[in-house]
Amino acid sequence: MKYEWVLFDADETLFNFDAFKGMQLMFARKGVDFTETDYADYQQVNKPLWVDYQNGDITADELKHTRFITWADKLETTTSDLNSSFLEAMADICTLLPGAQALIEALSEKANLGIITNGFTELQAIRLERTGMSQYFKHVVISEEVGVAKPDQGIFAHAFERIGQPCKSKVLMVGDNQHSDILGGINFGIETCWLNRFDEPKSMEIEPHHQVKSLDELHSILLG
Repeated sequence: MKYEWVLFDADETLFNFDAFKGMQLMFARKGVDFTETDYADYQQVNKPLWVDYQNGDITADELKHTRFITWADKLETTTSDLNSSFLEAMADICTLLPGAQALIEALSEKANLGIITNGFTELQAIRLERTGMSQYFKHVVISEEVGVAKPDQGIFAHAFERIGQPCKSKVLMVGDNQHSDILGGINFGIETCWLNRFDEPKSMEIEPHHQVKSLDELHSILLG
């Protein structure tokens, strides 16, 4: 196989991330019926925060605090309580994407595997453990711990230090987000594979080295 290292994004690349379902579970545990309208209102706040976080304009703590301010006031609790409860619910409902198990098991025999994620620390280890994936990944690099998020080259540089500075031509970054995963990888000088499960239009400015619709398709490209 061409690559010595394959680095994966986590959410919607290896793991299903159904935030609405997670919010419903979290609020149900607090006796609240959380509706689709509630979720739409929450996303109006949450989505721009993630853009600001990836651009380096706010910290992980600011994101976690700001997205839950309204609900914390309503329920007379703290934003940190809601954030922890949400991540706990997300861990409880976590499932692997179709094809992830087979791909990772097969790849682990041919290459070294790592994760670079903008997701939060609290969720990563528990999710890897519950899905039986911990053993396959030599390094898990988390933006919250590094202090910069994808697509910033700093997080890729940090990952490369952790994995022993391999030749960039021998490394592949796999992710579902054209901006953070693919543009980030390209700007750092490594090859990329865009997992485009939902037929999103391709950005004219971003040219992934590979584009696949499923992890099964990636399996075929990498391992035949």
